[in-house]
Amino acid sequence: MMKLLAAGPSPFVRKVLMTAKIKGLDDRLDLLSREHSSAAALQVQNPLGKIPTLFLADGSVLYDSLVICEYLDAQAAQPVLFPGDGPKRWQMLTRAATADGLLDAGVLIVYEHRYRPEGMQVQAWLDMQQTKIDAALAYMETAPPAWEHNPDYSHIAIASALGYLDFRQDGKWRDNHPRMVAWLDAFRAVVPAFDETMPQTF
Repeated sequence: MMKLLAAGPSPFVRKVLMTAKIKGLDDRLDLLSREHSSAAALQVQNPLGKIPTLFLADGSVLYDSLVICEYLDAQAAQPVLFPGDGPKRWQMLTRAATADGLLDAGVLIVYEHRYRPEGMQVQAWLDMQQTKIDAALAYMETAPPAWEHNPDYSHIAIASALGYLDFRQDGKWRDNHPRMVAWLDAFRAVVPAFDETMPQTF
């Protein structure tokens, strides 16, 4: 049994949970809430002290959502979420990087509000992060990323990013991005795991 150190609202954890469900591995994944490990204890095995962190049965530890998702993809043959090599792989990873950059900016906005007192929040920093989100959304809106046989890892990352904006920014992104709204609806229709992994507390 694999153990996943997780927190309900984390969009990076959500990527892993969706991947596990899509690959039919969710019954082999035991979820541990963040409270199961102190920051000091976690840093012994994951020096960054971040979630998600995956503990394997042989004692190995994997961290970073992309690494964990690629590991899960390798545990079952179908569907393929990470192309093996060539242009399709690099294009997929670049799409995923765009989604992760959007997510990073969204998380930093939340942290700025959460960890700095109201009078000490830096508006220029918040504006810079929002600009990254807006630019990523505008880029995807010009050509929503289609899939061939099934959504790949980059599509999971994008869906997680959009879901996070729905969760943390009340879905304001939807007003000016109708093509990506339609894209997310199409993703939800073929990936039930999206609705099954809505933010919650584990």
